[in-house]
Amino acid sequence: MLDTYRKVNATSNLYSQQKKIDWFAMANNIFLVLIAILCLLPLIHIAAVSFSSNAAASAGAVKLWPVEFSLKSYQYVAGREEFWRAMLVSIQRIAIGTPLTLLLISLVAYPLSKESSAFSFRGVYTWLFFLTMLFNGGFIPWYITLKEYGLLDSIWALVLPNAVPVFSLVLLLNFFRAVPKELEEAAVMDGAGHWRTLWAIYIPISKPALATLALFSMVEHWNSWFDGLILMNNPIHYPLQSYIQTIVVQRDFGEMTQDQILILSQISDRTLKSAQIFLGSLPIIAAYPFLQKYFVKGIVLGSVKG
Repeated sequence: MLDTYRKVNATSNLYSQQKKIDWFAMANNIFLVLIAILCLLPLIHIAAVSFSSNAAASAGAVKLWPVEFSLKSYQYVAGREEFWRAMLVSIQRIAIGTPLTLLLISLVAYPLSKESSAFSFRGVYTWLFFLTMLFNGGFIPWYITLKEYGLLDSIWALVLPNAVPVFSLVLLLNFFRAVPKELEEAAVMDGAGHWRTLWAIYIPISKPALATLALFSMVEHWNSWFDGLILMNNPIHYPLQSYIQTIVVQRDFGEMTQDQILILSQISDRTLKSAQIFLGSLPIIAAYPFLQKYFVKGIVLGSVKG
């Protein structure tokens, strides 16, 4: 009788605990959905403003749906060859910069992930990289260095200075350290060297981490505008964000046709800025779903692996 009571009591406690877990999961899902909606609303508002008329946008009547639907802002943007040329520069920057960053941080993170017995100066190099996160040489030495190397007014001026982001390096280093050492030992016993071990063991296992860091690098390159203004002497070499800054902020009317000036006079700053921002965000938004499946795993870089 006592054993039966204990079993019933244990079953009741387990059922009660299961209900609590289900309630927590439901509340957690609702909270995450609300956070997602809050992140999505600003983009929806920007899109609505970009498709609204000049009067509606200037009056602040646009919320989450276009008022007096208009495509004049996009007509102006699409009519400028400079916009598409700048977008091509940004795409080229990502196409070169992201693979280069992943290659370099992989080559650096692999030796730094070893024990001191395997790499004597590991601590020295780690601290040298870490100090660059806290201190830098300043803007003028940075500019002079790039000028002396002859990188100004070239795509390499936008790619090479940030080719090894230390924050991404630290994340990948911690991920490499969490890789089971038995895998490396088995590869060494089969005759694999460091190069083969890196490309055959570490890189395939680290796909979630590399996909996450690739997303970070793509966003960093796509959103950068200041370096394009400083390092590009010719406006035809501006990346997209630098071009948007000259149009939206400085309102550079140079090289505009009469039709473009007429269209520009019929649209407000709010609709124009919204159209530029929305178009500038679309490529990254389109690329994110392809990396999202890796991002969930890669966001826990360095965590304990089961």
